[in-house]
Amino acid sequence: MKPLIGVSTYLEDSARWGVWDLPAALLPVGYPRLVQRAGGLAAMLPPDDPASAASVVARLDGLVIAGGPDVEPVRYGAEPHPLTGPPARDRDAWELALIEAALASGTPLLGICRGMQLLNVAVGGTLVQHLEGHTSAVVGSFGAHAVTPVPGTLYESLVQEEMTVPAQHHQSVDRLGDGLTVSAFAPDGTVEAVELAPPHWVLGVQWHPEMAEDTRVMAALVRAAAGGDGA
Repeated sequence: MKPLIGVSTYLEDSARWGVWDLPAALLPVGYPRLVQRAGGLAAMLPPDDPASAASVVARLDGLVIAGGPDVEPVRYGAEPHPLTGPPARDRDAWELALIEAALASGTPLLGICRGMQLLNVAVGGTLVQHLEGHTSAVVGSFGAHAVTPVPGTLYESLVQEEMTVPAQHHQSVDRLGDGLTVSAFAPDGTVEAVELAPPHWVLGVQWHPEMAEDTRVMAALVRAAAGGDGA
């Protein structure tokens, strides 16, 4: 049986398709397609009551926290930078609760972009609220830059070589959260991946693997979710 992988989503007041313009739970199709190509079943997890997060995670084999808006700075004790985006408080509360439930239960967890930042915040870390060079100059498209793995890490066991990745973020890890290890860097020194030590399978990547063809990171999550070692 294929592992069930929950993926967090946007919740928008207005979205258009066909003749409809309605509130909608949204997820770029790259996320479920990447889960499917990696051998898993994808389930969307729109924002909900944080008190239900543990019962939701208990039904999953693995969890992906997807990209999206900036984490509200109050979550890590900071004042907003002028270029920090508007808060998405329902997503912050729900996804932090999902992360906490996954960490408590040992459920394999992959954080993507915002998801990596939320993972860092969930374990006591802070964020750089604005940096240059990690977005595309063209609105609505992804930039690209190289990522180099740190030897001896989980990420390096999955991807040994430097590779160019799709990226679109203006925030990054500042103070590393408790128990996290940096497992990849960009050429300018920006932290591009973080992970927890075994027995956890917990990995955060700052780029967007759902926008690329490489399935190695997601396939490792799916293997861990199926009861393997995820390496």
